[in-house]
Amino acid sequence: MKDLFFLVFIAYVLLLGLRRPFIWVLLYTYIDILAPQRIGYSIITTLPLSLIAFAAAFGGWLVIDRKEGARFTLRQGLMLGLLGYCWWTTRNADFPVEALTKWDWVWKALLFAIFLPLTLTTRARIEGLALSLVLSVAMIVIATGLKVVTGGGGYGELNFFVDDNSGIYESSTLATVAIGMIPLLWWLVRYGTIFPRHWTVTVFAAALTFAALLVPVGTEARTGLLCIAALAVLLLRYTRRRLMFIAGAAALGLVALPFLPQSYYDRMATITQPGGDESASTRMAVWEWTYDYAKSNPLGGGFDAYRSNSFTYTMPVTKTEGNTTSVTYTEVEDKARAYHSSVFEMLGEQGWPGLIMWLMLHLTGMWQMERLQRRWKGADADADEDGATRWIAPLAAALQMGAVIYLVGALFQGIAYQPVMLMLVALQIGLHTYCRRIDSAQATLARSTRRKPAVATPVAGAVAA
Repeated sequence: MKDLFFLVFIAYVLLLGLRRPFIWVLLYTYIDILAPQRIGYSIITTLPLSLIAFAAAFGGWLVIDRKEGARFTLRQGLMLGLLGYCWWTTRNADFPVEALTKWDWVWKALLFAIFLPLTLTTRARIEGLALSLVLSVAMIVIATGLKVVTGGGGYGELNFFVDDNSGIYESSTLATVAIGMIPLLWWLVRYGTIFPRHWTVTVFAAALTFAALLVPVGTEARTGLLCIAALAVLLLRYTRRRLMFIAGAAALGLVALPFLPQSYYDRMATITQPGGDESASTRMAVWEWTYDYAKSNPLGGGFDAYRSNSFTYTMPVTKTEGNTTSVTYTEVEDKARAYHSSVFEMLGEQGWPGLIMWLMLHLTGMWQMERLQRRWKGADADADEDGATRWIAPLAAALQMGAVIYLVGALFQGIAYQPVMLMLVALQIGLHTYCRRIDSAQATLARSTRRKPAVATPVAGAVAA
C-alpha cells in the first residue's frame, strides 16, 4: 500500500510537469531528500526514481522551459571545479573501490546543485524550491518528533522512515538540517504566497519548529545542541527586544529541563569534557592524523582515504565505588575511523585545493547574502509601495542563517556533500542572480532616462521678437 501511494503520487506529479516543467525540478528535490525508494518494500525499491526525476527535470528545462534570466555564476563554477577535482581524486584514490561507492552519489548531488540555479528565474520558483525543501524535511522531522513525544529516542536508537543510519537519516545530520531549516520556514510564514499568511499556517510552523527542536533531544546528537545555540545567537541580530528574547529562551530551557532524560544530560556533558568520551577522543585523534596525512598528501587521497588511519590515544576511565572515585588512564587503539568533520573530510579526501574550493563556496555565499540584506533592507519604504521586493532581505537573512548553522554542524560531522545543503547553496545562487537582474534592469532604465533629449520650450520673449 505504501509503495502504491508513492508511485501514484510521483506519476501524478510527472503528468503535472508536462504543463509546468519546473515541477519536475521540485519532484527531484522531494525524491532526493525523502528517498521513497528506501521507504518502500516491493516494486518501488527496484525503480531508479532519482534518475527518472533528474532526467525529467533537466530534459524539461532543456526542451520545454524558458531560459530567460538563466545565468552561470562564480559559485556554480566553484562547484563545477570541485566536481572535476573529485573525479580526478577518485581515479587516483587510495581505496579505489570504496571511493567509487561515495562518488556514485556525490557527483549527482553536485551536478544537480550546479543545474538548479539555472531554473530559479522568478520569485515563484525561488519560493517553490524553498517550500519543497522545508516540507520534504518536515516529513522526516514530524515523524521523528512524534516518536520522541511518545517515548522513543536515545543515541543511535531512534529509527526514522528507514532503518539506515546514512544520509539525511543519520541522527546528527538530521538534527543539523532540521535546525538549519527553521529560519526558512518562518520566512515562508511571513512572505510566502503559495500558502498565504494565515493562523493555520502559523500554527503548523510553530508545531514544526517544536518538532525540529525535539530532533536533537530525541537523537541525543551533541551537534544538534550546538546548532540550536548557533540559531539562538543568530536570531539576536534580528530581534528588537534582545533582553526579552534572552530571558524567554532561558525560561523555555529551564521549563524543558525536567522533561529531558538522564541519558541526554550525560551525553551533552561530554561536550565540555571531550577527553572523557571515546567518540570525542577518537575525533580529535582522527583530525590530528588527517592534518599529518595532508602534509604528505597535499592533493588528497580520494574518497574514504580515512580507511588508512591508525592511531592510539589515552582516555581517562572514572570508577565510583561507594564514596570513592578513582580515575585510571587506558590506552585505546583504533583504525579506519571516519573524519567526523567536513573540514577534515575535505582536507583528507580532496586535499588543500578541494578544501579551499569548498570553503570559498560557502563563505562567498554568506558574503553575498549579507550584501543582499544591506542592499534590500528598507527598500520598500523608499520606492516599492506594493511590497514587490520586501521579501528579498528576509530571505537572504534566512539563507545566511541556514548556511551558518550548517557550517557549525559540519565542523563535527562529515557532511561536506550533503544534498539538502547543496540545494540551499543553489537557492542562495538563485536569489543572488535574481537580484542582480533587478539591479541591471533598474540601471538600464536609469541610463535610458538620462539619455532622452530634453524637449526645448520656446521662450515668450523670443517668440515675440
